[in-house]
Amino acid sequence: MDSLENHLLIAMPSLDDSFFHKTVTYICEHNEEGAMGLIINLPLNLTVNDLLNHINQEDKHLATREQQVLTGGPVAQDRGFVLHSPQPGWRSSLSLSRDIMITTSKDILDALGTEQAPNDFIVTLGYAGWSAGQLEQELQENAWLTIPASTEILFQTPVPQRWQKATELLGIDVGHLSNDIGHA
Repeated sequence: MDSLENHLLIAMPSLDDSFFHKTVTYICEHNEEGAMGLIINLPLNLTVNDLLNHINQEDKHLATREQQVLTGGPVAQDRGFVLHSPQPGWRSSLSLSRDIMITTSKDILDALGTEQAPNDFIVTLGYAGWSAGQLEQELQENAWLTIPASTEILFQTPVPQRWQKATELLGIDVGHLSNDIGHA
């Protein structure tokens, strides 16, 4: 199977998993060892301001930090990830595509809300992980649909609308899809 890096996984309406129901997951890494992604539409009851005030033990409230922090997945929920528009210079960054980078170092958090911040960003806690062959099996079981990643969905679409917007990009009404697995 081709790598699904820089793709979105769209949970099928029939996915029987309370954590992943109607989620959209950005796939950061996918190879023979497994896959890692960040759910981009499960908000926490926490803003970037709240998170930074907790980390830095200071009460610096910036209006541009009112963005919600998202649950990136069920694994390592105390670990933070920032998906953002390209901007080099952070201690621990990786370019995922021409339009998307991921940074895990605290220096980017300190810059959020200032003119040093990337133009677009999403802050998540935790990640979704799949062992070798697990994601491929779930795809065969019709748990997920995939589309190439869209910066419009990642950075411009409001969080509650991301699943619907991603399904619309497929050009089909997922409400009419069958749960049956077929082989032609």
